[in-house]
Amino acid sequence: MPKYSYVAMDQKGKETKGTLEVASQNEAIGRVKEMGLFPTKIVEVDKVKDRPDKKAKAAGKTSGKKSGINVNINIKIPGLSGRVKSKVLTTFTRQLATLIDAGLPLLRGLRVLEKQERNATLKSIIAELALAIEGGSTFSEALAQHPKVFNRLFVNMVKAGELGGVLEVVLTRLAEFMEKAQKIKGKVKAAMFYPVAVMIVAVAIVYILMVNVIPKFKEVFTGMLEGAQLPKFTQFVMGISDAIANHIVVTGSVVAVVVILFLIFVRTKFGRHAFDKFKLKMPVLGPVVSKVAISRFTRTLGTLISSGVPILQALTIVKETAGNVIISNAVGAVHESVKEGETITAPLEASAVFPPMVISMVDVGEQTGALPEMLLKIADNYDEEVDNAVTAMTSLLEPIMIIFLGLIVGSIVIAMFLPLIELMNRVGESGGKGDKDKD
Repeated sequence: MPKYSYVAMDQKGKETKGTLEVASQNEAIGRVKEMGLFPTKIVEVDKVKDRPDKKAKAAGKTSGKKSGINVNINIKIPGLSGRVKSKVLTTFTRQLATLIDAGLPLLRGLRVLEKQERNATLKSIIAELALAIEGGSTFSEALAQHPKVFNRLFVNMVKAGELGGVLEVVLTRLAEFMEKAQKIKGKVKAAMFYPVAVMIVAVAIVYILMVNVIPKFKEVFTGMLEGAQLPKFTQFVMGISDAIANHIVVTGSVVAVVVILFLIFVRTKFGRHAFDKFKLKMPVLGPVVSKVAISRFTRTLGTLISSGVPILQALTIVKETAGNVIISNAVGAVHESVKEGETITAPLEASAVFPPMVISMVDVGEQTGALPEMLLKIADNYDEEVDNAVTAMTSLLEPIMIIFLGLIVGSIVIAMFLPLIELMNRVGESGGKGDKDKD
């Protein structure tokens, strides 16, 4: 009986390899699927050994060993990194939905999109999807073979659309979902542009002052004050200037260590929980982060349920794609509650993350049997709330950043003027003493 080597992905996207002794390739595919895996490559072992390119590689390795040189070349082609931008994927999803809705078979629609696709990565993936479907796989199974591009949300919605015979409807919903997610992300990015630009300008100004201006003042003060001690605040500012100008490696290393320690802390369970909680509660930016998280939760869950995905499976997907540990834990509590046959609203209220209006609307939707529609209404409402929160954040950040920049530059100016004031006082005192001596 022939042996087949397989490469497959589990539900978390982890790659698994192995061999099976079965009668045919189709039987091998079936066995891999029974194990709860998504096969990405299944090849007969004997055929793999007999391939000319494998022989050539083996010959290359042998010659390398003889000469004492082991060459390992790994060429990365730009644009073929395995990931696709969200905007490109949204366009593909929208176009495929349009073609299927127009009456084109799925396979033909993929071939049409493959010919016109300009993105090299997505073009190769579409070709692989078409080959998988030709080989007897379903569309959702073919998508699951590319977890870096098509997440669980995408795959499960397509699977629900295939089972319900409404694939074009589900693809349209997916495209709308991704478009609205991009819209919110774009608004937040645009709002953050101004404070980031001000911070860059502030850092540049402070660096120029510290490296070029303050050292010159230091030389002048050393000659003018004749060994007298500078004011404490001036010494502090000049100490910072000296650290930046003359000890840039040490200063940079300290900053790098602090950043690395923070990143390590955030990756720990406690650190991630604390940081995500801080993001939801912090002033100015907190309301925006909170509203974006609630909008994402409600839209994702509403889209999944309305597309026919079972609620427990939908909650699992939402938990994985929440993007915030606090929201994720709340969704996990909802999952356990629903699993025990209880309501959604009780764990949502206990989480203290969702406002009373959201909880009330979910409760009404659950009681009337219109939960998906109610969740999507909440998402639409919170999209508007995000707009308002972003506008409010921008209007608050502008004066805060101007004041912040003014305080930094003003503090440096004051620090440089303090010795001059002290020098003027000394000149005045010496002038007064000279007048008394004349008298």
